[in-house]
Amino acid sequence: MAHDGRVCVTGATGFIGSAVVRKLLGQKRDVRCIVEPGANTHNLEGLPVERVTCDVNDIGGMRRALEDAGTLFHLAAIYKTWAPRAELLYRVNVEGTVTTLLAAQKARVKRVVHTSSIAAVGLVEKGLADEDTAFDLFDIATPYILSKWQSERVAKRFAESGLDVVIVNPAFPFGPGDVAPTPTGAIVLSLLERKVPGYGPGGICTIDVDDCAEGHLLAEAHGRAGERYILGSDNVTLKELFERVTRIAKVPMPWLRLPGSMVAGVALGMELWADRVSGKEPTATYRSMLYTQRSAFFSNAKAKRELGIRTRPLDETIERAVDWFRGDFRAANRARA
Repeated sequence: MAHDGRVCVTGATGFIGSAVVRKLLGQKRDVRCIVEPGANTHNLEGLPVERVTCDVNDIGGMRRALEDAGTLFHLAAIYKTWAPRAELLYRVNVEGTVTTLLAAQKARVKRVVHTSSIAAVGLVEKGLADEDTAFDLFDIATPYILSKWQSERVAKRFAESGLDVVIVNPAFPFGPGDVAPTPTGAIVLSLLERKVPGYGPGGICTIDVDDCAEGHLLAEAHGRAGERYILGSDNVTLKELFERVTRIAKVPMPWLRLPGSMVAGVALGMELWADRVSGKEPTATYRSMLYTQRSAFFSNAKAKRELGIRTRPLDETIERAVDWFRGDFRAANRARA
């Protein structure tokens, strides 16, 4: 698919969003970043982009922001396993997708790449889940997981109505630029700060944030409208992930092997404390632990076959993440403070 006109990016200040912006600039594209009000813009500092501040639920503002856009990358979302008010996740992740795609439709945007998540894909007991695996996680889904599943269904309905929408489902992203940090970055940061007492069962599918960003551009160029593509790389147990991070960072490996029931119980206690006392995001939540204990492993065969995605070794990704958390992360958060 030929590049046509300006490209707009929602969620441009975020972890994956800013990586997409940098990849687009590497292609000499004309980029307009749609920035949420009050966002930390550290990831856009020094980049030659146009910035437009707009809430994704402002239909008039979004229509104006998408004027003369050939492509829209819709990445705006709240990626948290817990929030003091869960409705905020639905407002941004679901309603924001409806509003943004309506605006794209009205603005006659030629192609939309909608960022979903592997959380919107079901899991299998053995082997790897893929794009055809039906969502079946209602018993363990966090508000984030449910909101991403629902927003993907919205994107599919728009594709069926004629909007040229391609869906990508990123795995757990790691690497530099995780200002928040996201729940994945928080794993690395907690290990660096030696706040993790042990490891439990289960595992996740990982991807380098820059490989994930490249997958977005490949989806724009080669993806089929209405289809979804899993952007993932390595499937690792939590134990293996912890071992790799601590080896690369040269910090002690948490030595306790914790039963799944204990991990879930501790996470429940953290969540209840956050809900009823502190109001601050807990390290883990009950349902997020149940999710990872299911071994969230995925196949990227379709993205390799149809998009041509390539991914780097996991150790390289971890090294990049560790270096960033030990350097620029603190500078970024000092600037925000």
